[in-house]
Amino acid sequence: IPDCRITRCGYTGEDGVEISVPKAFAEELFNKLLSHKDVIPVGLGARDTLRLEAGLCLYGNDIDETTDPAEAGLVWTVGKSRRNIESNPLGTKFVGYEPIMDKINKKTATTRKRVGLIASKGPPARPGSDILGADNQVVGKVTSGVFSPFLRVNISMGYVQSKFMKSGTEVNVQVRNKLYP
Repeated sequence: IPDCRITRCGYTGEDGVEISVPKAFAEELFNKLLSHKDVIPVGLGARDTLRLEAGLCLYGNDIDETTDPAEAGLVWTVGKSRRNIESNPLGTKFVGYEPIMDKINKKTATTRKRVGLIASKGPPARPGSDILGADNQVVGKVTSGVFSPFLRVNISMGYVQSKFMKSGTEVNVQVRNKLYP
């Protein structure tokens, strides 16, 4: 197939590839792949399950242009050469350098943090579901949520006020007007 690109840059946490082809060849490629006995089609739900089990973000759900690396737990994505202007080959700052570096260097506190949640019962939390503290005050929002076949529980990801980010902090999630721990 002309202009076919295969990369190992997926975001499911699993070994595999992403294949990009011109639209005119997509159906042909899909049918060729399905002709192999070990290949079955899966949808976005499978992708979300794998990436949430691996703790990986999906742009548009878990991160967007309003999210900074410190609150998303993605400080590792800001390379050391980008952090230090003197060692940066271009000698330039990236967009948002000062506020992001202030958070990375803990000069400024983040107001929210990305967390993973495990639900002990109830249906999976969906994006936009409220996360509530012990006093039933909203302390955050769910950004992604699924049932995890590997863990055999519902898992989700979301943002909470920084004081609720400690591992083991008990919160409730509101799903369809009911609270679940």
